[in-house]
Amino acid sequence: MSSRSTAVAAGATVPSGPTADAPPGRTAEEPPSDADLVRGLVAGDDVCLAAIHRRWAPMVHALAWRALGDAGEAEDVTQQVFLAVWRGRAGYRPGRGSVAGWIVGITRRRIADALSARTRRGELVAAAATALPDESAADRPEAVLDRVLVGRELARLPAPQQRVLRLAYYEDLTQLQIAERTGWPLGTVKSHARRGLHRLRCGLQRRTGPDPDRAAGS
Repeated sequence: MSSRSTAVAAGATVPSGPTADAPPGRTAEEPPSDADLVRGLVAGDDVCLAAIHRRWAPMVHALAWRALGDAGEAEDVTQQVFLAVWRGRAGYRPGRGSVAGWIVGITRRRIADALSARTRRGELVAAAATALPDESAADRPEAVLDRVLVGRELARLPAPQQRVLRLAYYEDLTQLQIAERTGWPLGTVKSHARRGLHRLRCGLQRRTGPDPDRAAGS
């Protein structure tokens, strides 16, 4: 998040630094308790959100960095976690665990989403790669044509499959985010993604011809 402030939700900003006000009922010198912060958060107090961010953002970032090995992705996950904290504040139940445990649970889900996004990108690239000649980029002046073929085959997919793959590949959305964007059930999104990748692979193979090694072995 920005060194000065990061907007995490409409109407809610997470400032950093020691100048933020203390939650209601506390002086600036007296650290608020977790219970105080959660009460303020649930009530929609973005000062409490800022305090929660300062208290747990280092932990969230460290978990994400260790899992992903990429500082930029870890920063993105950290922002997503505190956006989820703000949006999901009404659903927090103290009886189910500590605030830290709640935030760690959100962090793990966002890390899983980030890893899933990597997998989806890899699957789409692999779907194209399995149907294209195995030559180095330097020896392939037709590489631009290959990309055109992929784009054309993607455009030939049924609209729902095309939409899911475009949202996943070009906008880097997780399947859960695609479900939220489209309003479709998560199972439907997964089905469109799976069928779309299969049709894309088959379409590319038809356009580029069979794999000679595969044909020789059949």
